[in-house]
Amino acid sequence: MIGRLMTMTAHPGKGDQLAGVLLRVAESLHGFPGCEIYLISQDTADPDTVHVTEVWRDEASAQAALAAPPHADGPDPADVLALLSSSPHRTDLTVLGGVGLPTVGGQP
Repeated sequence: MIGRLMTMTAHPGKGDQLAGVLLRVAESLHGFPGCEIYLISQDTADPDTVHVTEVWRDEASAQAALAAPPHADGPDPADVLALLSSSPHRTDLTVLGGVGLPTVGGQP
């Protein structure tokens, strides 16, 4: 399994709007093959900072989600980009396990 932490900063006062668009992205990924977790969080101290925590079965699943056309009622990537004041920061992770995840590498 792989993971990603994405940190995004919205234009001033647009954090709630950014979080809302990302929650719509999360809804569109419900049931997407290989998507284990797609969690949207807003920074309590700075509501214009929004975090996305992703867990994917493998890199191919994550890439397939990026390549998939947006749902007719879902947001377009341009909708997210228009709300950002700077480029997102991405941290790649090796997922070891935890509550809510299937068994990883033979570990509970």
